[in-house]
Amino acid sequence: MSEPSDIDNDDEEFAENTLIQAIENQIESDNPPAAKATFNKLTLVGYEREEILNLMAHVLAVEIDAILEEDRAFDTQWYEAALRALPELPPEKQ
Repeated sequence: MSEPSDIDNDDEEFAENTLIQAIENQIESDNPPAAKATFNKLTLVGYEREEILNLMAHVLAVEIDAILEEDRAFDTQWYEAALRALPELPPEKQ
């Protein structure tokens, strides 16, 4: 039987992969437009693809956490502004 830490690591890896897939879908579909614009901007200033996806996934995770905690709809305006501010990460919402 797996140790609890193995399960936690599997869950974290699944969540991270799911967030990155969501970001890749946003970039590919150009929806929201800030996703592709942010990816292009960070690429131009020298960030690697994996690092860009991780930064963008972090922003998405912060917004998802806020949605769950505050029981509200997705805040597209905040999300796009936070993407455009990268590589500066948004503060954790409390």
